[in-house]
Amino acid sequence: MTAPSTFGLSSEARNLHWLLTNLVEEVPGILSVAVVSSDGLLLLSSDPGQQNAARQAQGERRTGPRGSSADLATIVSGIGSLTVGAARLMDYGGVKHTMVAMDEGSLFVMSISDGSLLGVHGSADCDMSVVAYHMALFVGRAGHVLTPELRSELRKSLESESMGSAR
Repeated sequence: MTAPSTFGLSSEARNLHWLLTNLVEEVPGILSVAVVSSDGLLLLSSDPGQQNAARQAQGERRTGPRGSSADLATIVSGIGSLTVGAARLMDYGGVKHTMVAMDEGSLFVMSISDGSLLGVHGSADCDMSVVAYHMALFVGRAGHVLTPELRSELRKSLESESMGSAR
């Protein structure tokens, strides 16, 4: 995985980047990860575009969402909104996690804090219980530090990163 630059970020932001990198590198079957704010904005990602390019160079077929971290963030945000709406209609309380099992992969969405979400795209052969366990660890570690100030810092970091790569 090619990690985004953490130069100039606070220690909390660098720690979240490290946690996300560790999640992707240490858990077999994870293809891409996105942390999304309550308003659907991408805050942090594993950059699936880089992973897909590396896999394609090795002759493997494309395995991530159709091209960008923003795609995964959009999917995660949409599923998060849908499940929150369903929980409200059913009057069953908040949504803790959602899993979508597909023929050739899985999607996991877990609440972090204040409506923020962690989304993981996994391969067809990933161990869903292992992925869910490690997601819960990430959420437990990230939830207390994902303050409005840190979300703003992460968002600005992504914006400046994307402006730099557009040049």
